[in-house]
Formats: sequence, C-alpha cells, structure tokens
Amino acid sequence: MPFLLDGLWMTVKISLFTIFFGSLLGVVVGMLRTLDYAVISYPLGAFIHALRGAPFLIHLYLVYFMLPLTGISWLQLEAFPAAVIALSLYTSTYVAEIVRSAIQAVPRGQSEAARSTGMTALQSMWFVVLPQAVKLMIPPMGGVYVIIIKGTSIVSVIGITELVRAGEHATQRHPKEMMMIYGLTALLYFAYCYPVLRLARWAETKFGSVRLPS
Repeated sequence: MPFLLDGLWMTVKISLFTIFFGSLLGVVVGMLRTLDYAVISYPLGAFIHALRGAPFLIHLYLVYFMLPLTGISWLQLEAFPAAVIALSLYTSTYVAEIVRSAIQAVPRGQSEAARSTGMTALQSMWFVVLPQAVKLMIPPMGGVYVIIIKGTSIVSVIGITELVRAGEHATQRHPKEMMMIYGLTALLYFAYCYPVLRLARWAETKFGSVRLPS
C-alpha cells in the first residue's frame, strides 16, 4: 500500500497542475477563438487541431526528448515539468473547445443588448455572456478532468512513478499478489475520480441549468 499511495500522490500532483494550467490556457484560447478575426482564430484553430490530432504520447515525447535537442538550456526539462507541460497543452485544447462552444451558444442578441446599454465589449462578455456560458461549461468540464486524471498513467513512460507505475513496482516485489494490487490501483483511481464527477454534478445542480433566450 505505501507504494500505491506514493503513486497516487504523484498522480494527484500532476493532475492538479495540469488541470490548473490547462484550464487557464484553454479559457484564454477558447475566448480568443470567439473573436471575428481570422488572424487570431485560424492559427489557434490550427493549434487545437494539431494537438488533438496526435496522441498525447507524441506530445510527451516531443516535450521531453525533442526539445532538449535544441540545445537551449531552459528547454532541458526534467520528467515532472515535461509531463505537466505536455499534458497541460493537451488539456487546453479540449477546454478551449468547450469554452468556445459555450460562449457561441449564448445568443448574439445578449451581447448586442448589453452593448446598447453602454457596456464595452469586454464588459458585455464578463457580465452578460460568461455567466450564462459558464453554466454550459460545467458538465463537459467534469468529464474532461476525469479523462486527464486517468491519462496521467501515460507519463510513466518517461520514468515518473505515478499510480500505475507504482502498481507495477508493487507486483514485481509481490508477484503473487498481482490481482489484489491492480484491484487496489483501480480502486484508488475510482476514489480520486468519483469525487471530481460528484463535484461537477454538484456545481451543475448548484448553479442550475441556464435557459437561453432565442
């Protein structure tokens, strides 16, 4: 159990950093994609499709193995920051699409009405559009975060002892207990992911669904 708990703690750290930075970047990218400027939306769209069109393992290899080949000192990343950066970039693409879709689901008349009262574009976005869009973002965000938590198991390929790799180490020490060890591993993943889903469900219920006027 100590091996598994250490692995679980590593999984928690990586996922929390990833969710924070990935969400932050994703919200910015998603909001920028709603602007009617091709010079902004097209490059960001290409960024999203390029990352989503390749497996996360490729991103991890590029950040951890390829960037150091540039010879730039600050790109010589250790395993943990490389994993967080790669997974954050990957997460941001999904968050960005959720944010963009939610904002665009709010009728344009809402922002136009806000602008007619004297609000700036930023004020109408902050006070009128986003409060409605956030309620649409909550349900899919919970699912994305759970996927990211489980996706942290891939970082074991660059030597990080997260939960799955800790389970593998435990089976090497106690091969006769393999079924129990992997059962405990699955149980610990469930113990971590289930509260996240319940929290998302609580937030959805707390804030309530939004009725968008036509």
